[in-house]
Amino acid sequence: MSPFLRKVKTASGATAVQIVEKRHGVRTILEHLGSAHDEAELAALMRVGHDKLHANQPALELPGERGVRPGVAVIEGKRSQLLVDVVRDSWGRLGFDAIEDEAFFQLVLARLVEPTSKLDSLRVIAELGLVPVHLSTVKRCLKRCADKGYRDKIAQACFQHVWSEQGGDVSLLLYDVTTLYFETDTEDDLRKVGFSKERRVDPQIVVGLLVDRTGHPLEIACFEGNKAETHTIIPVIKAFQQRHGVADMVVVADAGMLSAANLKAIDEAGLRFIVGSRVVKAPHDLAKHFRWHGTAFTDGQVIDTITMRSTAPDPNRVKTRAEPVWDPAVHPTAWRAVWQYSAKRAARDTRTLALQRNRAQAVVDGDKPAKKVRFVKTTGQQASLDEASLARAEALVGLKGYVTNITAAVMPAAEVIASYHDLWHVEQSFRMSKSDLAARPIHHRLKDSIEAHLTIVFTALAVARDLQARSGWSLKKIVRGLRPLQQVTIQLGGQRLDAEPAIPDDIAELLTALHRGH
Repeated sequence: MSPFLRKVKTASGATAVQIVEKRHGVRTILEHLGSAHDEAELAALMRVGHDKLHANQPALELPGERGVRPGVAVIEGKRSQLLVDVVRDSWGRLGFDAIEDEAFFQLVLARLVEPTSKLDSLRVIAELGLVPVHLSTVKRCLKRCADKGYRDKIAQACFQHVWSEQGGDVSLLLYDVTTLYFETDTEDDLRKVGFSKERRVDPQIVVGLLVDRTGHPLEIACFEGNKAETHTIIPVIKAFQQRHGVADMVVVADAGMLSAANLKAIDEAGLRFIVGSRVVKAPHDLAKHFRWHGTAFTDGQVIDTITMRSTAPDPNRVKTRAEPVWDPAVHPTAWRAVWQYSAKRAARDTRTLALQRNRAQAVVDGDKPAKKVRFVKTTGQQASLDEASLARAEALVGLKGYVTNITAAVMPAAEVIASYHDLWHVEQSFRMSKSDLAARPIHHRLKDSIEAHLTIVFTALAVARDLQARSGWSLKKIVRGLRPLQQVTIQLGGQRLDAEPAIPDDIAELLTALHRGH
């Protein structure tokens, strides 16, 4: 007798499915396929058994028959449930569930998974297995972002999260700016052609981002595209103070934020600052060192001195050997300056200078067309190598300066340097917002839509930073790892069965790390 399928009730109440054969009145179990605990599992096991029994039998489709053959499993839906759950978990952990708006969540989720247009984000959501909201709902959501103060709520939640995670310490804040350009030729009150490191002539806006020492976003603001970067820091800091009632904090920014007016305004607001200095200030700030020690430095050497705010330094200061110790009462026209020498930085600077010297020499020799090149000086029609400028630059290799209004008694030089080096977190956040979150180019036209877009990017950035902080994985790696792991709903024999994905070891470790991070 040919093998057949047999269903048997087990002691536990499950239904075992077996392939059996009967010979000479004796039933022999050829294969135990498994035990089912509900109708869907039973249908799946019966389908497996049917396929095994008829493995070599071609299927026959009857005339007029359309669709799926009886007994064939049909995939009804697929969901990247793990990925969605991980994002929703972070969303709640950050307190963003205070905004009860599924459209807003879907826009942030799409921005995290696959940055694209608002219209195409509906495709991304559908591919994740969620039911996407309608496009008109998306448009209304952008309006709600402004009307209902979503950014204020997100910023407040971010502050409370950082306050909790840092034990109430938000004393060190990092600030930087970037530009977002628009694919249009038309300027308006916000989108202006301005300075672009990429030499673009598209209208743009300037975006300022304030983060904590770990890179978690706290405040975002946008300004006219032709607004100088140095004019953005004060409004962002004041908005943060007014929103959260924070008075005492240290603001860290790079040399681009260094303007006499900025530093004076921050100081008069009762805030402390640490900003990068420009290497051209070194000859003046380190005049004493060069007078008494020459250009010799040891790796890691730190010189704690002063830098003049706007007036010229006293030419007689080099007559004494000791560096001045900055005191605001004693030095009202100066700030504290900390300079450090690094052998690694010196090697990098030396390589850069060598390349610049070679380019300059090529211009002087006529091997390259004449243009504005460092270390080339022109007298009349004659170009020559500017040996004096090159020598001055070579004397300053390896030096990095920091300007602050914090006394040495409050913050040692090493801590000033370490605090400034935390600035890479905000730079990393901007890189993430431009690449992983694709904050640009953006196609919105109205100011409210642009602000709503930045709110979505700001929110997505906060979720991304949280996931990264708890797992040690980049956002891109998390998405690439979780998105393909799909839960599948199968219809089989009139029953629906949910099939879970197999979890690789590295993903299991990721999920464990995210769970531990609670």
